[in-house]
Amino acid sequence: MSNTVIVGTQWGDEGKGKVVDMLAEKAGAIVRFQGGNNAGHTLVVKGEQCILHLIPSGVLHPGKKCLIGNGVVLDPEVFLKEIDGLAAKGVDVSPERLMISKKTQIIMPYHKMMDNCRETMKSADNKIGTTGRGIGPCYEDKMGRIGVRAADLADPELLRSKIVAALVEKNVLFEKLFKVEPLDAEKVYQDMLPIAERVAPYLGDVSSVIQDVNKGGGTVLFEGAQGVHLDIDHGTYPFVTSSNVVAGNAAAGAGCGPRQFEHIIGICKAYTTRVGAGPFPTELFDEVGNALQSVGHEFGATTGRKRRCGWLDMVVLRETARLCDLTEFALTKLDVLSGLDEIKICVAYEYRGTKVDYPPQEQNAMAYVEPVYETLPGWKEDITKAGAYEDLPEAARNYISRIEELSGVKVGIVSVGPDRDQTIVR
Repeated sequence: MSNTVIVGTQWGDEGKGKVVDMLAEKAGAIVRFQGGNNAGHTLVVKGEQCILHLIPSGVLHPGKKCLIGNGVVLDPEVFLKEIDGLAAKGVDVSPERLMISKKTQIIMPYHKMMDNCRETMKSADNKIGTTGRGIGPCYEDKMGRIGVRAADLADPELLRSKIVAALVEKNVLFEKLFKVEPLDAEKVYQDMLPIAERVAPYLGDVSSVIQDVNKGGGTVLFEGAQGVHLDIDHGTYPFVTSSNVVAGNAAAGAGCGPRQFEHIIGICKAYTTRVGAGPFPTELFDEVGNALQSVGHEFGATTGRKRRCGWLDMVVLRETARLCDLTEFALTKLDVLSGLDEIKICVAYEYRGTKVDYPPQEQNAMAYVEPVYETLPGWKEDITKAGAYEDLPEAARNYISRIEELSGVKVGIVSVGPDRDQTIVR
């Protein structure tokens, strides 16, 4: 396996964790390149579930280097809780195999407080659906050049000065605008010290590890979070995340050059889901939508919120394919569609009297499109034990073929169940 980038092709929750976990077996290192603990990657190995929010999904494979890149925003408390949980399961989470880039931005208590204050102030119609984890405010401080970087955790005086400087402005907002108690800079600093002490041994130069793995003949797996249609530039703005989710950001967010990437795999759920607010053209409000939610266990791994469900949207997938130059799809949760008499695929939109093959780019335009559907026969067979592509019912194979025809991208991996072993590689 050569260097590979993994991205979500829809609005997140596509099953990236399972695919990364599967591909990690042949990789020398796995690196997260963007997002924060607003993402939850669920792994199921031999029936046991493990949910990761920050640590790369390859951590369950012994000996693999697991790296958190500079493009990530890291909540150190969540990180420590995660490594403690993995350690309790007998997983090696030592600094020898787990590293945080010294350039990674740190989510501070005031970021989470700011996130929740802003969302609380908004009217119901204007809520973005943030997870309240402080992701956006942390990225804001990064762009404002006042952020706390991971390396600062090993420099107490620099850490204190950054906290003091950040709270000068933020406390005015907390007190005057949001009408909440301002934060005491010294208390924030003192609370951070024991956390910083535990995180410091994990700090390192992620770029050099990527380089060394490749020089030694090994391969690197680049793991993205969320989905391309939550990308800050290319998603359904303003109902988006605060980072670039597209494959091109893997280079900037991990610390390497774009010529490092040979394969770009788009993880695609066999239907479409979305958590929180934002337009969703193929959303279903009927019994089929309820069935997809129930059978697919569609609850957010991070928030626990019920996911909205709908038919597969090829307009969304086509856009992802051209933005990320996908080399293949990994199709997940195909088994959830079993039992349906017919399955619909959105092949285009009607927008302002015109048929379009790609999402219109005006703000919130996706809320005003009408999906154009094509209907395919469903299948009744249980496919969860299918071990080869030929074991799938003809209707399921035809569904996959139609996805390939409409997108121009091959489906190279098919998931027929949650477990690592319930996967067909074509």
